[in-house]
Amino acid sequence: MKPSSSTAPAPPAPPEATAGALSARAGLFNGVAAYSMWGLVPLFWPLLKPAGAGEILAHRMVWSLAVVGIVLVVLRRWSWAGELVRQPRRLGLVTVAAAVITVNWGLYIWSVNSNHVVEASLGYFINPLVTIAMGVLLLKERLRPVQWAAVGTGLAAVLVLAFGYGQPPWISLVLAFSFATYGLVKKKVNLGGVESLAAETAIQFLPALGFVLWLGARGESTFGTAGGGHAVLLALTGVVTAVPLVCFGAAAIRVPLSTLGLLQYLAPVFQFVLGVLYFKEEMPPERWAGFGLVWLALTLLTWDAFRTAHRNRARAAELADRLPQAAAPAAEQPAASGSVEAAPGPETVAAAEDPAPRL
Repeated sequence: MKPSSSTAPAPPAPPEATAGALSARAGLFNGVAAYSMWGLVPLFWPLLKPAGAGEILAHRMVWSLAVVGIVLVVLRRWSWAGELVRQPRRLGLVTVAAAVITVNWGLYIWSVNSNHVVEASLGYFINPLVTIAMGVLLLKERLRPVQWAAVGTGLAAVLVLAFGYGQPPWISLVLAFSFATYGLVKKKVNLGGVESLAAETAIQFLPALGFVLWLGARGESTFGTAGGGHAVLLALTGVVTAVPLVCFGAAAIRVPLSTLGLLQYLAPVFQFVLGVLYFKEEMPPERWAGFGLVWLALTLLTWDAFRTAHRNRARAAELADRLPQAAAPAAEQPAASGSVEAAPGPETVAAAEDPAPRL
């Protein structure tokens, strides 16, 4: 008789672990999809010509509200709207966010359709550095040395690019500062992605619709006069705006923030590659030097973020191991040179998990 093997088959993974793995995989897929769509959107805006940037922007606002309205009806998520209306300060912040993102959207559409795709991509490369600088200046946050080095490198990059352009890269700077301001305001408002877009486009809707009607009255509107296909493309601006945001929302609740932080670089990388290879924009040596400094700064930030996260996890695990021992009766503790070490409290654990303010 053949002896039975001593190696037992591995037990099946628990359903919770399988569901968690599937959820993480779905989150990663949605994150890649969101940032890839944002990175490839420069291919879409030129299709809307002969419409100008102002008309495209107005249609984007109008049709975005229609799309997110349908999404909210399907999800049956309306309770937030009544609460927002009853909070004037919060509603005021949403209005500021709507104004800032209007500037960002309009300039981005104009820059793509005016052959400034590379410079626009630079704006989203330096956006994390601008966000850090705003945290220091406005929120009085403290930086770690590596973060200071990254900000200094980013400033050097702007100076190099300004020398190469013969003027500051204003498109990049306005895009970066407007989007960083938008993120800061949204943090204060604390609304979900779809809800926030609905509130902002609701504020934008009447001015945008008025502008579209004004163009039509002057005979300058391309909607309905440049063919049915053109009208459909203008209406699709709402889908182009809303779909990546929905994917991003699905990713944000399923994957770690560190993963999302890395994925965010997909969009400007795609934009940069499109600008150089597809739109054939020039890249003189000084522009390569400026971009190289920006990429070095982002590498420093990413390395510092991973190092700090690893250190925080190690400290939290160490404190978690020590808590049961510290809480045990003194008689069960090993003797230690006549001194008694107090058990670390929750505030100590929190301090070890986050030794320096995060941005």
